[in-house]
Amino acid sequence: MIKPLFWEADTLKIVDQTKLPEQYQLIEINDHQEMAEAIKRLSIRGAPAIGIAAAFGLVVGLRQFRDLSKVEFFKKLDAISDILLNTRPTAVNLEWALKRMKQIARENENLNNKKIIKILTKEAQKIHEEDIISCQKIGKNGAEIIPQKAQILTHCNTGGLATGGLGTALGVIITAHKQNKDIKVFVDETRPLLQGARLTMWELEHENIPCTLNTDSMAGYLMAHENIDLVIVGADRITKNGDAANKIGTYSLAVLADYHNIPFYVAAPSSTIDLNLKSGKEIPIEFRSGREISNFRNTQTAPKNCSTISPAFDVTPNKLISEIVTESGFYPEK
Repeated sequence: MIKPLFWEADTLKIVDQTKLPEQYQLIEINDHQEMAEAIKRLSIRGAPAIGIAAAFGLVVGLRQFRDLSKVEFFKKLDAISDILLNTRPTAVNLEWALKRMKQIARENENLNNKKIIKILTKEAQKIHEEDIISCQKIGKNGAEIIPQKAQILTHCNTGGLATGGLGTALGVIITAHKQNKDIKVFVDETRPLLQGARLTMWELEHENIPCTLNTDSMAGYLMAHENIDLVIVGADRITKNGDAANKIGTYSLAVLADYHNIPFYVAAPSSTIDLNLKSGKEIPIEFRSGREISNFRNTQTAPKNCSTISPAFDVTPNKLISEIVTESGFYPEK
């Protein structure tokens, strides 16, 4: 199973996803600042994965402060949590995981700091393990809506690299493939950082699932001419009414799928559902550096100093979503 991070012998290592597919490289993370920078530069990415990463980041960050007084220790805990939380605003799993870790710490504040860190380490491992199980359930639930023979279009990366392991939307595809369903996957390259081309294609080839890469702008052509049976994507935040934020370009796919009468599915764990937000209009959208669209890997691809706009996510209204698949079933019930 492909995983984005590893905790072994009290050492945290993450897969540097900026190096894939050319190089599979592990980076050792020694404190919260290193983890925060890794999340910001997308060395680790995907809503469930960065929630897990933040939990472990809190653990490694607190180690250097274990000899402080109780009051100072908890001040550092809050400060580290804020640093990690502010790395990426759209994915709610980040906030969800950090809140859970802070609650566990408060419940055990009568213990010494070293014991609290030990308990938090176990909690981070538990969050990781729970996400793997959640992905397996999402895969099983989602595979039920995949026809025996299907041509599937997906966007961005939603596999093991983006979660604790296996994946959400890609986990559904992998599970259906293991059920011997005849599947072919069309993969949006996913501009501007090509997570589909670099990561999803790499994962699908690893699973020996037939796959074809296409540019984002080819989606309409594929729906009109290549008999696409369904679209399935992940999500970084889902609101109470079922609106879903996902990688930029997802909304366009949903509109195209609606026009062509093609089912459009979202797969995500329940931790991605933010019941505090009524609709997608309230979701904070992360804006990335314009260099990500005017440059690629330090190569200038647009006129120097040109004006840019670079939202990392867009929101798909629930009315364009056929079903939202979670580990518990479908949300909201229709």
